Amino acid sequence: MAFTKGTEQEVAFLWDALGLRDGARVLDVGCGPGRHSLALAQRGAQVTGVDISPEFIDLARTAAHDGGLSVDFQVGDARALAFDAEFDAAICLCQGAFGLPEGPGDDVAVFAGLVRALRPGGMLALSAFSAYFAVRFLEEHDTFDADRGVNHERATLQDGDRHERQFDLWTSCWTPRELRQLAAAAGLAEAAVYSVAPGKYVAEPPNLETPEFLLVARTAEGAKSPEPL
Repeated sequence: MAFTKGTEQEVAFLWDALGLRDGARVLDVGCGPGRHSLALAQRGAQVTGVDISPEFIDLARTAAHDGGLSVDFQVGDARALAFDAEFDAAICLCQGAFGLPEGPGDDVAVFAGLVRALRPGGMLALSAFSAYFAVRFLEEHDTFDADRGVNHERATLQDGDRHERQFDLWTSCWTPRELRQLAAAAGLAEAAVYSVAPGKYVAEPPNLETPEFLLVARTAEGAKSPEPL
């Protein structure tokens, strides 16, 4: 996919924005085949990547082995993370887990697990699809549920052998205000929301033109799991 070509730029931005350093423990939730995890490991981070797809985890493990990198890739459900104050930073990017709801409360469950995984003072970076962008640039065959804030589209998945399969994709869409409310409910501090696009992670204020928002926030003493909005 073309959007994966921006991995190095995204990781370079996150490395600085999250204050990462050599040896930092980083959790990548919804890691897919591991592109962000691998790039972070190349910079010296100790990375744990979690994804619900065994096929993606197999690809990620193979890539790590081939690249001589040590990354802990695990199959797991982002809604039921078992980590507790173990990481210096956590990331959840490009609708890898957050933003792909199957039922009410799924996004909040993912968010709560991310916060719980962070040590006090740990940093969170999470991207969410922009509700403004989804409505403004609604594709011809997409539908947007204004009540739930969920976009529905028919997407095509292609495996390594170029076999294609169509499937339905529902993506929850967010506003900056909602993301800040979610962060505040979890006790996060210094929450900033930026407008970003794949391969173009910048500290730019929210706008109507870019497809994603990036929330960057810090945990504080007494941070708690968020309640549904």
